[in-house]
Amino acid sequence: MEYDRIGASGLKVSRICLGCMSYEVTPGARPWHLDEAHSRSFIRRALELGINYFDTANMYSQGASEEVLGRALRDFARREEVVIATKLFYPMHDGANARGLSRKAVMAEIDASLRRLGTDYVDLYQIHRWDPHTPVEETLEALHDVVKSGKARYLGASTMMAWQFAKALFTASLHGWTRFVSMQPHYNLLYREEEREMLALCRDQGIGVVPWSPLARGRLARAWEEAPSTVRGGSDPWGDGLYAATRETDRRVVDRVGEVAARLGASRAQVALAWLLQQPAVTAPIVGATRMHHLEEAVGALDLRLPATESLALEAPYQPKAVAGVAVPGVDD
Repeated sequence: MEYDRIGASGLKVSRICLGCMSYEVTPGARPWHLDEAHSRSFIRRALELGINYFDTANMYSQGASEEVLGRALRDFARREEVVIATKLFYPMHDGANARGLSRKAVMAEIDASLRRLGTDYVDLYQIHRWDPHTPVEETLEALHDVVKSGKARYLGASTMMAWQFAKALFTASLHGWTRFVSMQPHYNLLYREEEREMLALCRDQGIGVVPWSPLARGRLARAWEEAPSTVRGGSDPWGDGLYAATRETDRRVVDRVGEVAARLGASRAQVALAWLLQQPAVTAPIVGATRMHHLEEAVGALDLRLPATESLALEAPYQPKAVAGVAVPGVDD
């Protein structure tokens, strides 16, 4: 396993992060979720492979993901050896203050996450989306207080416009509040719009980038003609919507991944992850594994070094596209 600091911070994490969205106690409406017994096997294997970085969120299965992750890490690891990241923004109850990043929400949700995780602190506390209805000063001061109270060690953000992130970084610095050390964006070979502004901003400001959906919901891991490689690939309307409007242009990218994989004797997933790992701003892609070979392949990507000619070949077919993944209509607005 390789380890690196998140941006300019002193926090060192494995270069593969295990995303825990699919792990819960008893699978409910989402057929790709795993029950707790199966989920624990992935967390344990990740630790055996040297992964120390685990990402979840309060809204994943309404807190069940945090509960499963917390119990597994207490059983399989020492707290000081692992990096636990969780997020807040989406509603966890029906009250008027359930959604967003108000001081009330921040203070309530950090305590609820700590209870579910069974720990006194999280290593990385992240805002899941930008809240247009709460002054950024209110959110940032509340997050600063969470850090100063010892309930979080570092702060991170996820999926917003670059101007919004720049505003948050500037405002925190202006007031002497704790700044974000990480950005969790939507970024992969099929979606590279973050290269326009966000990645350059992160490099300039010393922010570590931890991309979600590094394999584009599995599209980069299989030939275009093949059926979805996972249950989720065929039953996730929101995820499918991220790429539905660009299928023909995406096909050329997917085909190129296959050509490079054949030349290098690697899997498609490893090629796509290796390309991401070699991007200057990227610290660790977030891999959501529901089959054990997915986890093994992801770690194996660390040993694959793409020649510059192959990286250029992978990038050449890409066509610019509309921004996707930043907002969920009816939820984020």
